[in-house]
Amino acid sequence: MKRTQIIFFLTMLTLQSHAQVTIEECYAAARTNYPLIKQLDLIERAKEFNLQNAGKGYLPHVNIVAQASWQSDVPHIPLDTSNPMLGTIMPDPVSKDQYKAVLELSQVLWDGGRIKSHREMIESSAGVSGQNVEVNLYHLNERIDQLYFGILLIDAQLKQNKVLQDELERNHKLILSYVDNGIANQSDLNAVRVDQLKAFQTEAGLLKTREAYIGMLGLLTGMELSMDTQLIKPEPVLPQTREIKRPELELYELRIVDLNSRYSEIRSDLRPKLGLFLNLGYGRPGLNMLDDSFNSYYIGGVQLAWNLGSLYRLRDRKNLISTNIESVKVEKESFLANTMIDLVQKDNAVRSLYEQLSYDDEIISLLTEVRRASEAKIAFGTISGSELMRDLHAEQMAIQNKIMHETQLLMAIYNLRFITNDYQIDETK
Repeated sequence: MKRTQIIFFLTMLTLQSHAQVTIEECYAAARTNYPLIKQLDLIERAKEFNLQNAGKGYLPHVNIVAQASWQSDVPHIPLDTSNPMLGTIMPDPVSKDQYKAVLELSQVLWDGGRIKSHREMIESSAGVSGQNVEVNLYHLNERIDQLYFGILLIDAQLKQNKVLQDELERNHKLILSYVDNGIANQSDLNAVRVDQLKAFQTEAGLLKTREAYIGMLGLLTGMELSMDTQLIKPEPVLPQTREIKRPELELYELRIVDLNSRYSEIRSDLRPKLGLFLNLGYGRPGLNMLDDSFNSYYIGGVQLAWNLGSLYRLRDRKNLISTNIESVKVEKESFLANTMIDLVQKDNAVRSLYEQLSYDDEIISLLTEVRRASEAKIAFGTISGSELMRDLHAEQMAIQNKIMHETQLLMAIYNLRFITNDYQIDETK
């Protein structure tokens, strides 16, 4: 937790000084900024409280009982009290109103392992809760990827749009000179002007979209991002392994550990409990039921308790736990199967994009030659301005396709990283 906060602090310093952000910095900042991160500390604190309470089961238990009662009959000796000899030795009748106050002390000597099993259940349950949070935090990476690469794509499109605007401006001046010389007409010039306006329009739309994406990324990461912030384009490095190291797998294992801890509870219920007890009392009557006066008394000893009733539900409880464990194992197998399918799909997508990129440069080169030829033809008046714009658009579309393929490739590679969890942040640095 502290290491993540340090990373976030350093990220903010870097952002303020250089206005540059990497995708790894976004991962770290999002984890620190997301409200769910607070749940990890709360789970840990709750676990410590529960463990402390469970450990208090070894302390002496103190109980105070006070009672006042009225009963319909009292103990008596069935002798003839009219005999003068017996009347002198007979005790006074016991009162029907009785009172007592008792201080009960008990100390566990052996509880059959119940407290120990309860502590294990607290640990395992907290582990499951904490890992659930880790799974949710991990999925933030996917949201970061979508926003980050979306911004990178927009930046590349804006850059290319600027190149297009410069090219259109050059062609506008060129055709304007042709109009002045009578080689081209006003409609040719208008065709170029329309495309210039469309380029300005596209730029405005891209800037608005970027502003929205930057805003969402800033909210998710807690960073002070602006339109001047530069996102560093990561290198298209493929994952070194196809081994799946997702946090969901650890969650399944922790759920099984948590369920197995229930067996310890069952076994502890079957064992006898041994302890010491001491009762200190004061009341009327005391331990001597025939003495109708207030007296103090005490009772102490060793107590053995063995609840055999738990045997009745033993098999059902064990079967239920076994069923739940098998259910978790099936969930894990299903998750791995679906993840492997996603892995194959994303791997094929990466290969396909690499193949498409291998043709992009040649296509662009050929269309550039076509566009230059059209510029030469319009100088001789053999083609119109609309035809030149058509060839220019074809070239620009090919360039845009390459930009799209490059960004899609990066996105696909990071999708692979997400599926396998091959981009964990090193918090030790």
